[in-house]
Amino acid sequence: MELIQQLVSNLGINEDQAKGGAGLIFKMAKEKLGEGDFGQIANTVPGIDEVISAAPESGFLAKAVGSVTSMFGEKGGSLGGMAGVASGFSKLDLKSDMIGKFTPQILSFVQSKGGDTVKEILAKVLK
Repeated sequence: MELIQQLVSNLGINEDQAKGGAGLIFKMAKEKLGEGDFGQIANTVPGIDEVISAAPESGFLAKAVGSVTSMFGEKGGSLGGMAGVASGFSKLDLKSDMIGKFTPQILSFVQSKGGDTVKEILAKVLK
């Protein structure tokens, strides 16, 4: 898979870490976006379901933070989403600062496959 190979070579990580980390980011996007918006992303990333299924489960704390933030009106809450991603990254033996290295790689890939509109849809949930 092209995206995973890019992450492996550009970030110096193994394939499982690349697939799991990308999966966490796409999983968060899927939870925050409606089907139409996420569908546009899914159409540009071949094998996205396989990547999402490689994401480790979020920890209890991340789920709790997500539940609390959603009670205050944010769908999923960006804090809950990013806490889940950080929790999952630690399960992959990746430091949380790697999220900041994954994000531009994934956005660039999505833009190259689907254009600026699709990139912007994904970018708004990664802020």
